[in-house]
Formats: sequence, C-alpha cells, structure tokens
Amino acid sequence: MNVEQIYTNCLAEAAYYITSNGEAAVIDPLRESEPYLERLERDGVKLKYIFETHYHADFVSGHLDLAKKTGATIVYGPLAGPSFEAIEAEDNQIFNIGDIKIKVLHTPGHTMESSTYLLLDENDEERAIFTGDTLFLGDVGRPDLAIKSDVTQEDLAGYLFDSLRNKIMTLPDSITVYPGHGAGSSCGKNLSSDTVDILGNQKRTNYALRADMSKEEFVKELTEGLAPPPQYFPENAKMNKFGYSSIDEVMEKGMKGLSLDEFKSHVANGALILDTRKPKAYTDGHVPGSLFIGIDGNFAMWVGALITDIRRPIAFIADDGRENEIVKRLARVGYDNSVGYLKGGFETWQAAGEEVMSIPSISPSEFDARFSAGERNVIDVRKPGEFNARHVEDAKLFPLDDILETKGDLDKETPAFVHCAGGYRSVIALSILEGEGHKNLTNVEGGFKAIQELEGVALSADMSCASNA
Repeated sequence: MNVEQIYTNCLAEAAYYITSNGEAAVIDPLRESEPYLERLERDGVKLKYIFETHYHADFVSGHLDLAKKTGATIVYGPLAGPSFEAIEAEDNQIFNIGDIKIKVLHTPGHTMESSTYLLLDENDEERAIFTGDTLFLGDVGRPDLAIKSDVTQEDLAGYLFDSLRNKIMTLPDSITVYPGHGAGSSCGKNLSSDTVDILGNQKRTNYALRADMSKEEFVKELTEGLAPPPQYFPENAKMNKFGYSSIDEVMEKGMKGLSLDEFKSHVANGALILDTRKPKAYTDGHVPGSLFIGIDGNFAMWVGALITDIRRPIAFIADDGRENEIVKRLARVGYDNSVGYLKGGFETWQAAGEEVMSIPSISPSEFDARFSAGERNVIDVRKPGEFNARHVEDAKLFPLDDILETKGDLDKETPAFVHCAGGYRSVIALSILEGEGHKNLTNVEGGFKAIQELEGVALSADMSCASNA
C-alpha cells in the first residue's frame, strides 16, 4: 500500500493518490489529468475509483476528465445527487482497492454531501482518514458554502459538530489525518501550515475538537468572524456538480499566440488584459487598463477573488515559457475563456510604440525618509489580522480582498504610499486603482516586511481597527 499526498501550494489544496496490488484510487484531484496519468503509468496500476469528498467551491476538480481518460468510477458520499455517471455511496459503504479498503463516513456540515474516507489496510486496521473540508489541521470547514433556503449556516455548523464527534473523534488517536487544504485556503479560518498529522494531536490542539465544547459554543465559534467567501466559489461548485469543458479544449484555446493586432482586437471586443509578470516588471511599464496578478504569487486565488465575471474572455501577457502554466492555473478555478497571449509579451507592445503606463515605486528607505518628512498618507492592503498585529502609524487599512467594494472610498487626487506584506498584493491593488483613475499612488517595494526592518519607522498595533479605518 502506498499513499501519496499531491499538494498544490497556489491553491493550498491536497489531492491523494493511493495504490495497492495493481489498483489505484485518487481523492479530490485537480482539474489537469497529467499528474495522475503519469503516476499510473509509472506504477503500472489501473485507476479504479475517483473519490470526491464534496462539491468543491474553491477549485474545479478533475473527476470528469480523469474518469473519461481512465474508465475509473467517480464516487461521492450520500446526498450528493450527481448529474453525471457516478456512485452516490451509502454511509459506511466499503470500496476495495487491491488489498485495502476505503470506507465512506458521511460527515455533513461543510456541505450536506461532505464525506470523509477511512482507509483500512490489508488487515482491516484503521490507518488514515481523508477528511476533505470536514477537518483541517487546526480548524474545520466553513459552514456557509452550501446554503439552501431551508438550511442555514448555523444548521450546517450543528451538523458538523455532530459529524466530528460521532464519526471522527471516535476513531483511534493514532490514525493519520490527511486534510483537503492547508494554510492559505479560504475554506477555513485558522488552517495550519502543516498538511499531515495524527488525530490525537488534533484532539489536543484543534479548537473545534475540544471535548468540553457544547454544540452551542461550537456553532458560535465557527460562525463568528467568517469573512465572505470569494465571489467565484458558487461558480466552481456549479461546475463540479453539473459539468465543465474538457481541460484539453480549454488549454488548446488558451495557448494561442496572438499577434499585436489580434490581441488588440480581442481587447476591443471586451477581453480583459491580464498581466502575469513580476511586480517590478509591471510597475516599470505595462499596457494601460491591464490587471496585474503575477503568476509567482497566489495567482489562482486572486484571479477568483478579483475577476468578477468568470466568463469574460482573458487575453494575457506573460514571460516567455510561462503561458501553459497560466492557462492551466486559470482553468483550475474555472476561468476557461482565455483567448490567448500576446506573442513576444510586453516587449511586443512596447516596440510597436503603443501607449505604456508605469507606477512610481520606491525603496523602503526612501519611504522612511519621505514618511519622516511628513508624507504620512499610507494605504495598507494586507488582511485585517496582519494589520492588527503591527502596521505603519496612522496607516489606513484597505484589504485587497475588499478592494473592489472599497475603492470608491479613496480620494483619487490625494497622494499616498501603498504597501502589502512583501510587494505582491500592493501591485495588484495599484493596477485596480489605476483603472479607476488614481494617478498619485506610489508603491513601496518589499512591503511591510522590508519597512519594519528599518530603524525609526513609526509602527503601531491596533486590535480594534475597522476595515476602512
């Protein structure tokens, strides 16, 4: 028996590949099939089952394409009601893979169909649980992603309390916990950066598994302080339940190299210009009206949070050799309408004499000097928790997560410095604000991490700040 965790950092997502005696299973696969097909060929095994813990909202799963390419059977837990060919398993139903077994534990709460898969070895010993979004390390799944007219988030939180106590916490402390996500995911509030643990440790350290917690306390703690989910979540959940275009078709369409005229034609017809280069490359020069989301950050998450029309055509600018990666990572979160990339990248645009815009960008030391001289209008686009822990004195908080709703609160004429933690999110924010007509904003390179290393910068901590204080 072999269990391999396939972790994708940009989505903070874990898929699992399990083999035993010539057969294999995959749990919660990403949309692209290649990683699993390559492993199957390498190991000389046949994929028998594709297990889905629930209808994912934060990414498009690869269950449909992978099933077509391998002949494997898709399995969901009770109440899933799949619209495609799949098994809707019963609670405690057992599936054989080689010499091992997978037992379905229906654990509603994150969503009503959420299920945990219990791994039994060749001796029927309970070895591991694949918990999806039911149980994370340090947290549990949020209960507000599957709201129906007759089911509230409080109802779902109550179901989750029962699922954890009746199905999960009764298992041996020695069992391995394989969660669906790690730190950085929007599917929970306090996820650990670790991606594997044993259940006994979680019982001791995870707030949601406290033995003395009442259901009322659990529901209150789980539902308080929940930030709204990213706007693309419902679209991804629909795609996972009702189907989507083949990843091969999406890649073929998106990997078209566009001439300058073709690129401009797509833009004239409503395509969004997405610039995926490095932050400094964008601030030095970019196509007017383009949105910056660099491929070397949490690309897919910010695409999903900030591009509000998932069906809008996207014409992108990339560094040479990164085009395939960009189309694939767009498709992971359901942005299937990439129409291609500008051949030759930004240099093609610049060499043709087209209009170029830039954003002033200064070093932390220059920021320090100007701040000390009285230029004290600072915009911080980090998350509230980061800001509360420590921030530049008198800085105003405008989290990037909320920038589409709060951008109108910023005066377009007032000069300001903009920073995040490390210099990535600030450039995203600046690209959005530039599109709104802001001309007097300056990026601080290196962000707050670099600022706080300087001597003399006035810093504060404020545990009671408001989102737009």
